[in-house]
Amino acid sequence: MATPLRDAGTRQDTWIITVHLDGVSFGIWDKKTGGEVDSDDIKYYPGGMLPPIMLGGKVTTGNVTLQRLYDRIDDHGKINTLMAAAGRGNVTVAQRPMDPDGNPVGKAITYTGVLKRVSPPDTDSESTTAALYEIEATINGTPSAV
Repeated sequence: MATPLRDAGTRQDTWIITVHLDGVSFGIWDKKTGGEVDSDDIKYYPGGMLPPIMLGGKVTTGNVTLQRLYDRIDDHGKINTLMAAAGRGNVTVAQRPMDPDGNPVGKAITYTGVLKRVSPPDTDSESTTAALYEIEATINGTPSAV
């Protein structure tokens, strides 16, 4: 008899990602990359050809990059605010899973940091591709599940 599939798996499209800049909501974003938590790999090699001792190391969190469709009505009025905040604006990014019906599940993974980069959409007179814009944040410490 086959084991039934668990209904706890998720897809990349079943997440809600929100952004706040200096406490002001910048809505829901479509794509997120980065935010990985990593650490240094420090090894100590004792004498007598003994195996190395793992000492762990400093923990760092990678930058978070977000993209979404550029709304010429809503986003065009906000792009100057975002660009002016690069290098100093406080950013909070919350990433939370949803169930198959679109209901939030559990706690959000929350990143806090500083807005590093804002990229308006690329343009091409021969392309009909969706115009996405992008922001990148440097992250303070490690994310929390709140």
